[in-house]
Amino acid sequence: MSEHSTSPLLASAEHHREERPRSQRSKVSLHSQRSQLSAHSDESTPLLSRNGGEHQHDTVSSATSSLRSFQDVNPSDGKTNRRWPTIVALSLLSAVVIVILGLGFAAPAVVEEYAKEAVVFEPTDLSIDSFTTSGVKARIRGNFRLDAAKVQKKPVRDLGRAGTWIARAVESRPSYVKVTLPEYDDILLGTALVPSLVVDIRDGHTTYVDFTADLEPGDADGIRRIANDWIDGRLGQLRVQGKANVALKSGIFSLGTQTFSQTLEFKGNDIPTIPQYNITRLNFHEVNLPDSQTAMAADVSITMYNKYPVTFTVPPLGFDILVPGCGPEGDFVLLANATTGKVQVLPNQDLNVTVTGIIRQLPDTLTAVCPDKKTSPLDALLGDYIRGVDSTIFVRGADAPAGDTPSWISELIKSLIVPLPFPGHPFDNLMRDFSMTDVHLSLPDPFAEPGSPEAQPQISATVKALVNLPREMNFPVSVSHVRADAEVFYHDRKLGLLDLHKWQESNSTQVEAQGDGLPGLMVESIVEKAPLNITDDDVFSEIVQALLFGGKNVVLGVKAKVDVETETTLGKFVIREIPAQGKVPIKPLSGNGIGGFAPKVGDLRILDTTRTTFLIEAKVNMTNPTNYSATVPYVNINMLSNGTVLGFAVARNVKVVPGQNDNILVVATWEPARSGGQKGLNVGKELLSQYISGYNTTLTLRTHNGTIPMHPNLGVALSTIEIEIPTPKLDPPRNPNHPDWDEDDRDDKAPRFIDDATMHLFTSTATFTLLSPLHYSTIFVTHINATAYYNHTDPVGEIVYELPFVVPPGATTSPRLPVDWSLDSVGYQAVKQALGGTLKLDAKATVGIRLGEWEERVWFTGGGIGARIQI
Repeated sequence: MSEHSTSPLLASAEHHREERPRSQRSKVSLHSQRSQLSAHSDESTPLLSRNGGEHQHDTVSSATSSLRSFQDVNPSDGKTNRRWPTIVALSLLSAVVIVILGLGFAAPAVVEEYAKEAVVFEPTDLSIDSFTTSGVKARIRGNFRLDAAKVQKKPVRDLGRAGTWIARAVESRPSYVKVTLPEYDDILLGTALVPSLVVDIRDGHTTYVDFTADLEPGDADGIRRIANDWIDGRLGQLRVQGKANVALKSGIFSLGTQTFSQTLEFKGNDIPTIPQYNITRLNFHEVNLPDSQTAMAADVSITMYNKYPVTFTVPPLGFDILVPGCGPEGDFVLLANATTGKVQVLPNQDLNVTVTGIIRQLPDTLTAVCPDKKTSPLDALLGDYIRGVDSTIFVRGADAPAGDTPSWISELIKSLIVPLPFPGHPFDNLMRDFSMTDVHLSLPDPFAEPGSPEAQPQISATVKALVNLPREMNFPVSVSHVRADAEVFYHDRKLGLLDLHKWQESNSTQVEAQGDGLPGLMVESIVEKAPLNITDDDVFSEIVQALLFGGKNVVLGVKAKVDVETETTLGKFVIREIPAQGKVPIKPLSGNGIGGFAPKVGDLRILDTTRTTFLIEAKVNMTNPTNYSATVPYVNINMLSNGTVLGFAVARNVKVVPGQNDNILVVATWEPARSGGQKGLNVGKELLSQYISGYNTTLTLRTHNGTIPMHPNLGVALSTIEIEIPTPKLDPPRNPNHPDWDEDDRDDKAPRFIDDATMHLFTSTATFTLLSPLHYSTIFVTHINATAYYNHTDPVGEIVYELPFVVPPGATTSPRLPVDWSLDSVGYQAVKQALGGTLKLDAKATVGIRLGEWEERVWFTGGGIGARIQI
């Protein structure tokens, strides 16, 4: 076999026809069938010649050099590519002539050496003409010649040129070539029936060869054994031996029958590999089978490059598609049955393969979770696919579809299992839209077992997600349940983990693609009490602060691995760990932030008192301006004024819903001296004085380490947020003297607890109608030192009273209190002039108040008190 630049092995037929000498000496062989492997025996010339010298670069000495072109996959390379069909063609054709030369002349050794060095065969085409019931018909075409210029020794060159000129041509009779594998106990790989061949052996004369050989496979079990070793990567090297008994003649002279043998060795890169392929189209859809069963079909288009100079048509074939099972290596589960159509294979061109797979049902062994694992074989396959990770499927031969495919092909491939890489398909932006409505937050239960879900904040909500569907999915699918483990982020900082490991019921609706977009699946699920494990209290504090004071949406990022229970034609199955991410916008508190809740306090009840503290129970009515709801098993929050802690409030088992919320039970402890000492007492006294005088006072609420007992760090983190709210207004009872009054009739400057007064000029006394906000407790007034004013500045008189009197719940009239009139004042003159009528007066006073054991003196300022002036 030549490597000379003027005798390329793989040159096209057209190329050789153009460059073939136009000499009248060239002629075409008689109808031929196939070239043989060259022989190498003790008694004859080898069918495939070997080099004799170190510098003889134009003659092939081994399978390695003759198949060197396996490594050259670029058809545009300047060097002529060689493929393994070259070996077959040369072995079956040219080597026969070499043997004839070696045996047909008087100096066989010289002529044998001449033939080894001079022979040149240029194959132009190797194709499979047809598949037969027992094998194939292979057609080989090429150019054969002897080139004396390639012979190194002049005596050999001269004798060889002279001898071959005399013989002119040789002919081989039809013969069988048997190919065996010595390293596999000489198993029979196959046989070839080669027809009679006639070639011109004169120097420089070219014979165009075109013949067909009948090839039949040999030991099927042995072939499978070799194929499995090749598939498993255990075929490091392979020796192939061809043997033939060939009858030769030259002209009318018979040269007898000779036995020839030739051995080729393949190793390293000489051994071909499974070709690379690309999946250019993948489409899943429903299909109705002849038995009225509905199944899932997969249409796949595959392209791969044929780098060998061979032409043939592959008949339709059948395959089983397998995936690894739960058992040890080699345990497979049938996923689908696949068939291929006819495939036209052309040299140095892409070939297109169309595969149709049918999935009739999903066996339990495919969907059941494997022992000691958390996934099933189907989970592993789909999980790798949607994460973009390449996995491996296995293809096993099966019965071919009805047609003209020879049975021997199906039988040969049935026991072959070929691993094929199955490329993953990462789904970026799987979730197009993600939203949460009807959000309900439950704070931890202080009595829950540590580490239990109840010991964490819990979220309930209606979750909606629009999931992108791959274009390859063209079949109806619905989602019945979902579950997930989700990480929640705020400004790329992790807030915590949302535990959705319990199955949540869901429903889904398919959404058509819009424009160039993808089709989608709208999935809606109602999440019930999903624990939120907050891992960064500072992040949570920032979120709360943004919701209270930010005035714009707070956007939380969610990254999750979602398990989805789907329903398709194949039944129910779970797709696990689908990567998903989305953004959840949370609306801030509307209106005036926390002030928009506008709490009102009523139904006060004193539960306990000490000298400086009292415990009071109240029912709070408020309006929740947000769309969110919450459940509060327990919360303890400090109350402050001017930075001084005056006490704390506790709420238990509170449920807050959007809109109006009534009768929320709150227990507050007033203890200003506990943390602030005398300063705390003074601050508390000032706040009470302003409050009963009708000033617009505020309270500051701040968390502490005992706010949420199960999460002290969370309470500390939130303590940086101070929420200032208007001091809740108390609703005093109606004055029976004014049953028709409503809130709009009251003077905004009038005190809430003194409704009116009566001045008695003759007795110099005054009585007041007092409205107690306490429905169940009695207030004692222990001291009064007050001055009444007319027109804000003109004194009318003074009241100094040291005897305690009772103010029971509801409206009550004080005892007659002595008045020391300012007789020379303008105010007193105004009082006298108003005799028998009413007069608006102002008052400033210091009042002593006692509730049980608790007692305090506060100041009071009131304006717009309606005083009736009587004799």
